[in-house]
Amino acid sequence: MDLTSVASYRRASSRDDLALAPGETYLAGGTWVFSEPNRDLTGLVDIMTMPWEPIEWSDAGLRIGATCTIARLLNEPARADAPAMALFAEAANALLASFKIWNEATVVGNICRAYAAGAMTAALVTLDATAEIWEPDGGVRTVPVAQIPVGNGLSSLATGEVVRAVDIPAAALAGRTALHKVALAELGRSGAVVTGRIDASGTTTLVVTAATYAPHVARFDALPSTADAASAARQATTFYTDALGSADWRHHLAGVLAERVVADLAETEAS
Repeated sequence: MDLTSVASYRRASSRDDLALAPGETYLAGGTWVFSEPNRDLTGLVDIMTMPWEPIEWSDAGLRIGATCTIARLLNEPARADAPAMALFAEAANALLASFKIWNEATVVGNICRAYAAGAMTAALVTLDATAEIWEPDGGVRTVPVAQIPVGNGLSSLATGEVVRAVDIPAAALAGRTALHKVALAELGRSGAVVTGRIDASGTTTLVVTAATYAPHVARFDALPSTADAASAARQATTFYTDALGSADWRHHLAGVLAERVVADLAETEAS
């Protein structure tokens, strides 16, 4: 879509370039900003020209830079010490987007857009990812990715803040994962998604997205029973109703999907 109100475009190459003038917003993949009229925008600041590596590995884990597209992440070679990487592709396929979108949309952009059905949000929250946020006054803070979405399309980020990268700890990447989803239409956006991770210690994490405005995280010291998993999933407080499903339907299905996720995790633990 043409943004008829935009009169300026800047390529950022340093932190100073990230300072927003009135009416400007950040541009990464652009798959959302060009899909809406956005008539209040007068300028775009392209962060894809920042000198940031899209993928960086270290002993601490995996860093995904703000310039990393979904396709780039999915093309990262599998590693024996990071079986949880399989969750990236599963989550991407829970997003109503083609491979063409994957080639443009960024991982961080999907998080910052803060949609309830943010596929990358589901994966990264499940893997205990944290976000490094650059503040407009020069400060830096780190928050769990789970705290960024606060509503459907609403984030906790302040104007002028930039998510520089997200970091996934090595311990989480070493876990085993599962994902189950449901949609009212075969080719429709997911109405409910439940993801899970079990670590070597047995510690288990379950995350509900798409069914809720913000991610709902439940943690257990050991793999829970299917009944306990379903109960924990249904304790989310932000189930909602829209054209893709009612709140009651989403509430019920979150429990059903949680049971399936735990069953899958039990199989991987036994193997």
